[in-house]
Amino acid sequence: MLAAGTGHDLPLITTMAGAFFAAWVFGIITQKLKLSPIVGYLLAGVAIGPYTPGVRGDPGLAAQLAEIGVMLLMFGVGLHFHWKDLLAVKLIAIPGALVQSLVATVLGGVVAMMFGWTFTSGLVLGMAMAVASTVVLVRVLTDNRCLETESGHVAVGWLIVEDILTVVVLVIIPVLGAAVLPHDPDQPTPSLWITLPVALAKLAAFIAILIVLGQRFIPWVMVRVARLRSRELFTLTILVMAITIAAAAYYVFGASMALGAFLAGLVAGRSPVSHQAAADALPMRDAFSILFFASVGMIFNPWFVIEQPLLVLAGLGIILIGKPLAALMIVALMGHSGRVAITVAIALAQVGEFSFILSDLARREKLLSEDGHNLLVACSIVTITLNPMLFRLIPRIEQWFQKYPAVWRFMNRRALSRMQSMNADTEKNLSQNDSPLAVIVGYGPVGRTVDSMLRERGMETLVIDINMDTISQLKSEGRLAIYGDAYNIEVLAPALERATHMVVSLPHSANRSPLIASAKLIKPELKIFVRAHYVAEREELEQVGADAACYEEAEAAVALSRLVLQGLGETDERISGQVARIRTQFNTHLSPSSML
Repeated sequence: MLAAGTGHDLPLITTMAGAFFAAWVFGIITQKLKLSPIVGYLLAGVAIGPYTPGVRGDPGLAAQLAEIGVMLLMFGVGLHFHWKDLLAVKLIAIPGALVQSLVATVLGGVVAMMFGWTFTSGLVLGMAMAVASTVVLVRVLTDNRCLETESGHVAVGWLIVEDILTVVVLVIIPVLGAAVLPHDPDQPTPSLWITLPVALAKLAAFIAILIVLGQRFIPWVMVRVARLRSRELFTLTILVMAITIAAAAYYVFGASMALGAFLAGLVAGRSPVSHQAAADALPMRDAFSILFFASVGMIFNPWFVIEQPLLVLAGLGIILIGKPLAALMIVALMGHSGRVAITVAIALAQVGEFSFILSDLARREKLLSEDGHNLLVACSIVTITLNPMLFRLIPRIEQWFQKYPAVWRFMNRRALSRMQSMNADTEKNLSQNDSPLAVIVGYGPVGRTVDSMLRERGMETLVIDINMDTISQLKSEGRLAIYGDAYNIEVLAPALERATHMVVSLPHSANRSPLIASAKLIKPELKIFVRAHYVAEREELEQVGADAACYEEAEAAVALSRLVLQGLGETDERISGQVARIRTQFNTHLSPSSML
């Protein structure tokens, strides 16, 4: 245990101090190395754990603190859970996540039997390895500007299904523990077919109470407390919702605390003040989540990697080879391009926080040994470290696949077939008419606005989007529309012959510059207008041939400046002049700060 200091025995304070300090140090180091901070937090736990020399924390106390972190983490997941995100990609995410999870579970069972474990332990191990880290996935997609792309949508939807499966497994693990563990010989061994329905009935009762009573009571309480305008009371309300409901789920209904917290967050997320709840819960969640990861590291034996290298390699094989190959095949067979398949496969080739939640519950139910926990932590550290690096290699991986034309054609066969069948009538229409048109890339709120304005002026437009439902709706209205990733020049090419203008309304910049350059090469007179996030992107866009761009950063500065001047009582003429000068400064790379 960490030294207490002046004779007072304060294991809780010293453990928290040691965990936070070590996490701070290792978190900074990993951030500097452009790795996920999760790796740093796990290493911090290893550093103050019982298996390494130097200061030591109390693993028992750390585990209890970590339980609070799990509750807040799952409460946050429930708050942010939206069915619409899943429904948008349900046709690929649901079967994909189910099949990949099945593959990982079976591989876990095979590895367990190879190394002398029980098959049940192997199944639990496989379930834990099937779940990717939400934190790592969103971070790597954001860093590579892929979160709003087709690949990002599929990966996030996939992860939502995995989260739902995790919730289901949290119900099953205690039932498995009761059914397979040795019992008093004088007592009958409970049958899985009896304990499982009982557990599901208890869970159904818990959910029914939350829906019938909680859905009315919890949002009502949150709104009433918010009207008191006390941030402390509102934060306390969030803690009450997350922790007391989680505890009730465990002690009254026999469900896991993590599951109870998730369901509480799901109900609280329907409240009008859910966004404020999420904002207030974030600092607490982050703080206790750090303790959670540190506690996971504290009970990790680093010597396990040296003692069981083949087992570690087998675990890494499941996560880095088995899972990605399954995802690659599923995404390609479901009609998405090879690039999307590779991106999704790499993004999901890691494990993190939910794997530890399942591992912790399985260890308590005696379904997973310490070796199983050590294996998960070792694999997590390696895969979270490698994932950003692997993501940056996606273009090279794609080039490697393209060296084998038969394989590459097979990976893209369904995608090409689906695009051709959906786009055949549009391509026929394009070839039978020679009137000019404007191409709208992306049909979100920005794309719809531009499209409406152009059509009001009598110009024919063609929309390109990756949302099949959007394209189907437009076609039912007799509109010209092409399904596919417009950043693939082969998708865009049929429209370029008639196009006089192209509007790129998508916010992300991945693959945008090659698209603009290719479009200009095919048709130099084409006018291209681009939506971009930052003014710093101007030089790159000008180099590849964009005729003009709208920079969200600049427009936000203009809008905020106008609001400030209106609040100061400036005249409309004065405001217009200042806005014009701010725009001019952005156009000349100057700072607008001196203009107000």
